[in-house]
Amino acid sequence: MCVEKILKLILASALGMVLMFAGMKSFALAFLLQVMIMVMLIISGLTGFCTLTKLLEKAFPSCNKNENENNNKDNK
Repeated sequence: MCVEKILKLILASALGMVLMFAGMKSFALAFLLQVMIMVMLIISGLTGFCTLTKLLEKAFPSCNKNENENNNKDNK
């Protein structure tokens, strides 16, 4: 598994938790988690920096590195 795929799984799990909290009528917690996810995605989209990606890159390889290596082999 690579960082970007793991990040998508974590995001899907967090959104599932938002639905769970909303279903349990804990709207304040669901709203807080949703806002945190939105802020993280906005910062990542505008700046290209994501703290979670940087942390995961220490333990897992990046998907982009694999794609770049494959592209370089194809160009030679």
